[in-house]
Amino acid sequence: MSKRTVLTGARVVLPEGVHENGRLTVEDSRLAAVEPVAGTGEAGGTAASEGAESLDLTGHWIVPGFVDVHVHGGGGASFSAGDHTESLTAIDTHRRHGTTTMVASTVTGDLDELARQAGSLSELVEQGDLAGIHFEGPFISCQRRGAHEESLLRDPDPADVRKLLDAARGHAAMMTLAPERAGGLESVRLLADNGVIAAVGHTDGTYESTLEAVEAGATVATHLFNAMPPLGHRAPGPVAALLEDERVTVELINDGTHLHPAALQLAFRAAGPERVAFITDAMGAAGMGDGRYPLGNLEVEVRDGVARLVEGGSIAGSTLTLDRAFKRAVTVDGIPVAQAVAALSANPARLLGVADRVGTLEAGKLADLVVLDESFDLVGVMRHGAWIVHPHGR
Repeated sequence: MSKRTVLTGARVVLPEGVHENGRLTVEDSRLAAVEPVAGTGEAGGTAASEGAESLDLTGHWIVPGFVDVHVHGGGGASFSAGDHTESLTAIDTHRRHGTTTMVASTVTGDLDELARQAGSLSELVEQGDLAGIHFEGPFISCQRRGAHEESLLRDPDPADVRKLLDAARGHAAMMTLAPERAGGLESVRLLADNGVIAAVGHTDGTYESTLEAVEAGATVATHLFNAMPPLGHRAPGPVAALLEDERVTVELINDGTHLHPAALQLAFRAAGPERVAFITDAMGAAGMGDGRYPLGNLEVEVRDGVARLVEGGSIAGSTLTLDRAFKRAVTVDGIPVAQAVAALSANPARLLGVADRVGTLEAGKLADLVVLDESFDLVGVMRHGAWIVHPHGR
């Protein structure tokens, strides 16, 4: 017998805009119907079906489940450990904050160790817990390395890139590299030819070298503005090249530390809201308190929610969760709700090639959704038709 859940009364963010009073019907793992209704809290014919769970969510928002294409860990656990228990802890932490689809990101390490991690993470992709693997490093710039161990950085030799792709068993979703390094453009082409997203990041490249990378097939800016030369009026650098090309999706870390609101607003205006993807770039401290945490082979100290390397003080990822990124976008940055929802869900889903299943609230898609209160605080999360966080606390 199928399981049915009917949600009524909430503002629902759909691809065509916001319905002030929507009704969602969930059948097992999928959305069976998404429709406006006339009266607040109206149950209607579908809701009255015998055996259905019917929830009146008047005064709430319902948005699609969040999609994070760049996350390293959470809940005190790291994907770089290559351990299933740790990975599942990180996955559960972010699910409880609304991320129903995520790509596991590694950090710079020895190639053999990265290959081992990829093998472990691939198993979680195959069982449906992850949407893919993102290799961030080791093929990045020493000058813009951020929280990556310098001694392990190397040129993106296509043979080494191929080794990691093979280790991921077809589940590599993205690789961040500095295309100005030797072998960079050839590796970008290799990634594109194999259906893997080539991302420009941790780069010391120029405007011109970045344009070359985009022409070679790069389609993502890894945490735009961060770990790359700043936008200049004589040397515009990677930022200008990545913002201006309509083929590029730009990642933004909206935690109030990585970006000033004016920079975030500039990215939305320059790229357009359909080319922005909010990410967490979260490390193991996400969902946890201040303290010391590992990040690959390095040690990070978190103070007041900001993660920095113990040695050197560089910002080391974030402690962000996507529900906080969403609330900040609409309450601090002045981003319209529909645009913020697209940056959290539809845009990254399209980037990953999974928009036929997730990213928007449409009949036939997986029932992945987030319920928010009037203040945009998360109160409910559903994934594949099952409540992870019940809006009524059950």
